[in-house]
Amino acid sequence: MTSPMGMALITGASSGMGAIYADRLARRGYDLILVARGRESLERVANAIANATGRAVTPGRADLGNPEDLRLVESILRTDPSVTMLVNNAGIGSVEPLLKADVDVDVMERIIEINVVALTRLVYAAAPAFASRKHGTIVNLASALPLAPEKFNDVYGASKAFVLALTQSLQAELSYDGLRFQAVLPGAIATPFWEASGRSLENLPNRAVMLPEDAVDAALADLDLGELVTLPSLPDSDDWNAYDAMRQELIPKLSSNVAASRYRAASRA
Repeated sequence: MTSPMGMALITGASSGMGAIYADRLARRGYDLILVARGRESLERVANAIANATGRAVTPGRADLGNPEDLRLVESILRTDPSVTMLVNNAGIGSVEPLLKADVDVDVMERIIEINVVALTRLVYAAAPAFASRKHGTIVNLASALPLAPEKFNDVYGASKAFVLALTQSLQAELSYDGLRFQAVLPGAIATPFWEASGRSLENLPNRAVMLPEDAVDAALADLDLGELVTLPSLPDSDDWNAYDAMRQELIPKLSSNVAASRYRAASRA
């Protein structure tokens, strides 16, 4: 019998924050579907969580960059009414600057496939199903980089800016249907992501690197509070609120039938 909490589908669940999300959500009473590329590590995580919590945990090996695998995961989200939460945690990155001599644009395309295309397709599979039932939660793992795009690889930062913007738009469109959305914007987290991206955590100061357990616990606490955007490292939420309020003030000024007077004045000079 499915848990009263329903089932959470978590991508990138074989390690790092995905595995921590799986553990924490199982302890909250969710059954799980865990998705990742590595079969052995995925099954190891699934077995450990099932044994520790007694929850039903189903591992599903899938490469979200493979269209056939991605469509299978989409199908689960569309058709399984027991799924009540989607955690879009899977993601890849790179630290290489554009003008590095051996930079591979195919790697940049792969980042977009996983961080943008796959995430979008999973959202578009889950959100209508959740809306039809007036219940469901979508958590999208972004990054703090949309607020500091100069600090990392340009394509990776841009992909995470997309995730933040998508989540904000989803909240505006669908929250009235009983859906909850959250964009999580962590800074540097001590996970295998860094080595896979081509940089060691040893290059970063200890004070700048958070443990994945702390990041996930902060994100879930903020989800409980109903917050749309979570920055696990931010000491004072008033800072984000002030930032977002300034953004909101700009919105009425972004579209007009005339150019701003400062440009007209410059053209006459």
